[in-house]
Amino acid sequence: MSKLSVGIVGLPNVGKSTLFNALTKKSVPAENYPFCTIDPSVGIVPVPDERLEKLAVMSKSKKVIPAVVEFVDIAGLVKGASEGAGLGNKFLSHIREVDAIIEVVRIFEDANTIHVHNKVDPLFDIKVINFELEQAGIKKPTLYVLNKSEAVENVKIDFSKLPGPYIEIDSVFGAGLDNLIKASYDLLNLITFLTTGEDETRAWTTRRGSTAPEAGRAIHNDFKEKFIRAEVVSYEQLVEAGSFAKAREKGWVRTEGKEYIVQDGDVIEFLI
Repeated sequence: MSKLSVGIVGLPNVGKSTLFNALTKKSVPAENYPFCTIDPSVGIVPVPDERLEKLAVMSKSKKVIPAVVEFVDIAGLVKGASEGAGLGNKFLSHIREVDAIIEVVRIFEDANTIHVHNKVDPLFDIKVINFELEQAGIKKPTLYVLNKSEAVENVKIDFSKLPGPYIEIDSVFGAGLDNLIKASYDLLNLITFLTTGEDETRAWTTRRGSTAPEAGRAIHNDFKEKFIRAEVVSYEQLVEAGSFAKAREKGWVRTEGKEYIVQDGDVIEFLI
């Protein structure tokens, strides 16, 4: 499928770049992902998935390739961005190109890191950011990332007043990053299906609700047009059986046609 990306936005000095740097330390080599751009503000980050290693051991795979999320570090937002303040125009052009938004909000007090509004008030910050996005006509899925610190005091926040799903992280110590990556994947409405063999075990990404031919496009564009059928077994059943052949003996491998809706964790062999 075409690349899907999550933009990281926030006011200055909230830990946005620290978070981006922590995420990109986990970056995967670009050569496996032909759509990659060599851009310092883009990170291709693997989605944590313990199923891959188990399948790779079972299949004695030479390579393991995870699903990925593309994170884009977007220029800091300031009040008035929608009217061109700060890097407003650059900010808005970048934010329009992403599929979902992570809104980084600071909840830590730190005299050494000045807050742009001279007070740490997460709900006020969210109002400022969301107002600018609304003014610019941007409505995409948003995940609120509350950046706390294990080292200093954190402000209390009424979580019921947050306007959407949220997750807490500590971007300096890296706490919560795996949960953030998984939550971003969910935010994009993505699921993972798997292929496995001696050459490689690989996680592929498709939109939730995709039919088998649509999902097959993740592997190759031709798979949608030339699709005949798919041999499908759930990850759990395949691991329990120990091999595709044994799963087939048990009657757990199903032959599915063009209408089949791919489920997260399906292990698939496409026939074209």
